[in-house]
Amino acid sequence: MNSTIIANQYVSLDELKKMYPNEWVLLGNPEIKNTSVLGGIVLYHSKDKKEVSYIGRDKAADFSTVTIAFAGELKQNRKIGILRKI
Repeated sequence: MNSTIIANQYVSLDELKKMYPNEWVLLGNPEIKNTSVLGGIVLYHSKDKKEVSYIGRDKAADFSTVTIAFAGELKQNRKIGILRKI
């Protein structure tokens, strides 16, 4: 099982790609410009996007904004949903 590696420390997208290649990463307080994720605080990571969504829900409680980013290259025409905190 994965866990937070860097607690409450901002990590850029380039660093995420090196640390967690081809994994989904849940980010707290993400920095977003237009529609691109630039970085954030790593809360959870896994190769399974659903795992990040479900397990990450509990880890995101202390953050006002969270997002899931892929630390790799996505295939063309892949659809990605936008999550909203309820």
